[in-house]
Amino acid sequence: MLPPGRTSAYGPLPHQIYEVFGDPASPAWVVLVHGGFWRAEWDRTHQRPLAVALAQEGYAVALVEYARTGMAGGGWDGTFTDVRAALSAVLAEAAGAPVALVGHSAGGHLAVWLLHQPEAVGVGGAVSLGGCLDLALAADLGLGDDAAVDLVGGTPLTHPARYDAADPARLGRAPYPVVVMHGTADEAVPVSVARSWWEACAEPGRDVLDVMEGTTHFPLIDPAAPSYPTLLAHLRRLTVRG
Repeated sequence: MLPPGRTSAYGPLPHQIYEVFGDPASPAWVVLVHGGFWRAEWDRTHQRPLAVALAQEGYAVALVEYARTGMAGGGWDGTFTDVRAALSAVLAEAAGAPVALVGHSAGGHLAVWLLHQPEAVGVGGAVSLGGCLDLALAADLGLGDDAAVDLVGGTPLTHPARYDAADPARLGRAPYPVVVMHGTADEAVPVSVARSWWEACAEPGRDVLDVMEGTTHFPLIDPAAPSYPTLLAHLRRLTVRG
């Protein structure tokens, strides 16, 4: 597997970095946000194969690291502060080129959440791959051994204001297009979590719900999987200007 061409810092802490794959002068950028239920056990390295594949398609790819629960600064609200700062740094480097966000699992939650933040001004949109798009539902279902509860620091009942700020399903229509790719056989994040966000927040005709029959959780980030050409088609749409 090809290594990143460069690692850039977006803050002073060791984890506040993103890896760049491909040519930074490419006509479009992808900001790739990894998953792992927001936990320290999972870092960006498992998404390097997807970053390499997207770079080979002609994108400049920024694979973002951020604080996760179980490490200093992770959870509320360090995880959220980190991804905002990372996106701001990547957009500055992209220098006006089209930029789309792609996030898997917990990263899908963060990618769509970022669309609601001021740092996202000008992005083309986000693709959620098996994303935890309804954070309160993820908490209610206890997904990932109560990963959403650990991220936010409590339940929707004990910390409603935090969920109002952190949950894409409570933030309403996103300012930019959202593509939701989710497998019907997802064993980590049930497709009902994607459908719940869609029913609450989607703008049909702009946003896309792509339910992949029989697909499980991790093939969505596998460049060799049947879903990969679908991801490329969605990215082409989100990174076209004019």
